[in-house]
Amino acid sequence: MSSLSKLIIIVSLLSLTACQSAYYSAWEKLGVEKRDILVDRVEDARDSQTDAQEQFASALEEFTALINFDGGELESVYDALNSQYLESEAAAKDVSKRIDKVESVAEALFSEWESELELYTNVKLKRDSQNKLRETQTKYQSMLRAMRKVESSIPPVLSVLQNNVLYLKHNLNASAIGALQGEFAVIKSDVDNLIKEMNSAIEQSDTFIAAMKG
Repeated sequence: MSSLSKLIIIVSLLSLTACQSAYYSAWEKLGVEKRDILVDRVEDARDSQTDAQEQFASALEEFTALINFDGGELESVYDALNSQYLESEAAAKDVSKRIDKVESVAEALFSEWESELELYTNVKLKRDSQNKLRETQTKYQSMLRAMRKVESSIPPVLSVLQNNVLYLKHNLNASAIGALQGEFAVIKSDVDNLIKEMNSAIEQSDTFIAAMKG
């Protein structure tokens, strides 16, 4: 990597950090702390996973309709399945974006919390705050792992859906339906497992939100 490229990356990172600091500072002036922003973003990430659950379930329903196809325009069936794939892809991107936003504000919050521990002169209060920080970080890391597990499980499901959509696109005939029937069990299993992982992440999000609000 050239010196110029490194400089551009450093400047970009510093600019991003400055923008984030200004963003959080502006909210704090309005009485909204990083803790509140984190809760809001966890709620958004949870809701995006709920939406993604519904979308992948809808895609599975469309694929079920394809497998049970008993006559009519195959092109319209393809269009519907392709639409479901594209919407699933968009839902996946939203999930990733929301998780990134959670991680961004969490890092800022924990960094601030850690640095402010040094401002205490009361040893007992400092120890209590430090313990609460560690407890919050532990719960957060558990939730984040569940979210990231969901995120990493989505691409393989999207890949399977895409393969079937592409195959149908170039084989709009009855024999294509027969070929895809063998794929149905795999798709159903993958989607079912993904939905279960999302349920686990959503539950951990709810637990984290309740702890932060408690």
